[in-house]
Amino acid sequence: MRLFLLTVLTMIAFAANSLLNRAGLAGEYIGPAGFALIRVVAGALMLWGLLWAKARQAPPRPSPDWAAVAGLVAYLVGFSFAYVALDAGLGALVLFAGVQITMFVGAILGGDRFPARRWGGMVVSLGGLAYLVWPGQAQSFDPWALGLMALAALGWGVYSLIGRRASAPLAATAWNFIYAVPLVALAAIPFVWGEVMTAPGIGLAITSGAVTSGLGYALWYHVLPALGASTGALAQLSVPVIAMLAGVILLGEVLTLRAVLASALVLGGIAIGLLPRR
Repeated sequence: MRLFLLTVLTMIAFAANSLLNRAGLAGEYIGPAGFALIRVVAGALMLWGLLWAKARQAPPRPSPDWAAVAGLVAYLVGFSFAYVALDAGLGALVLFAGVQITMFVGAILGGDRFPARRWGGMVVSLGGLAYLVWPGQAQSFDPWALGLMALAALGWGVYSLIGRRASAPLAATAWNFIYAVPLVALAAIPFVWGEVMTAPGIGLAITSGAVTSGLGYALWYHVLPALGASTGALAQLSVPVIAMLAGVILLGEVLTLRAVLASALVLGGIAIGLLPRR
């Protein structure tokens, strides 16, 4: 039960992170480069402060896990830049489908074996997600934005796969963020000067980095060793549903029959894939 509650809390953090990102970029309070840079700096500062408070001294600097750092950077930069040129629903579909494929393939290559019902649950959930978020009208797809979102999916999938072996989740997440700061800055700074940056946008980016990213990702690394790759991948499909429900409750968005049916498919698929056979 404790693992289930922590996993639910992690998914809520991910959904909140999505809402903060959408509010900042779609509301034109801040640009994608500025959001990504402030987000990673805020996350690094928050996590460094927690490490310092825990040890009562400056924590020792470990060697970087460059695969994890690269995955985190690819996700942070790819997601922010793709979001402004891609429909939010289609972006969510590309992101979560890509994460599923990356983590399932990674689990197989790592020697994991899981039952057919888990594959079936993934297919049902992805079908429900597609029904939930697919744009309601025809639109042109920006290939660069699709590529960036696919890169973000690959990065997050790799980052999550590496998290299965995290023995010190807080420290691992903190140093991943710290090592990611100069790389995100290198990608973001050339674009920051031409972007809008308002106080509300900065506040949203700080909240996203310090709370829903920094603390949320540390919690993710805490639960992943117990969840495993395929279970963790499936659990993440609940994030768009949680974000949609939060929009209904907090933002007064309309709950449609399509959303209800799609959410039932997503959650039903997760249940098929994760519940014991009996």
